[in-house]
Amino acid sequence: MLGTGLVAGVFCGFSTFVMRGLAVLPPAQGVAAMRAINVAALTPAFMLLFAGSAVLCAMIAVVTFVVWPDDGKAELLLGSALYLFGSFGLTLVVNVPRNETPAGLEPGAPDATAYWPAYVREWTRWNHVRAAAAAAAALVCMLAPA
Repeated sequence: MLGTGLVAGVFCGFSTFVMRGLAVLPPAQGVAAMRAINVAALTPAFMLLFAGSAVLCAMIAVVTFVVWPDDGKAELLLGSALYLFGSFGLTLVVNVPRNETPAGLEPGAPDATAYWPAYVREWTRWNHVRAAAAAAAALVCMLAPA
């Protein structure tokens, strides 16, 4: 619960103020800043939190499915699935591939300028989904009877 909640907070921060701040920058600055953020995000601390939460959710799902009594089983399985598919999975399938495009653009180039508004809009839209899925995972797991 704690890991998924913390990840939800990181994603929520990105959706509510980081991406809004980047969106108002001139495209060259926005692209350069996003490239720097994507590199800086790969810290061991964040990766442990993000990927570690996915590993724990997978372990919880397996243990819950195999040995957990019926009380709380649905909540733990749903919470794990929300994080694994709605947050971690979307990151791998949607947000990371979107990050590869600005990484390959020269910040001041015309193609970067043209691409930037659509990138911010689409990346943020999917980030809202990731944030909501991680928050919902934490909430649903909290509702599981102990």
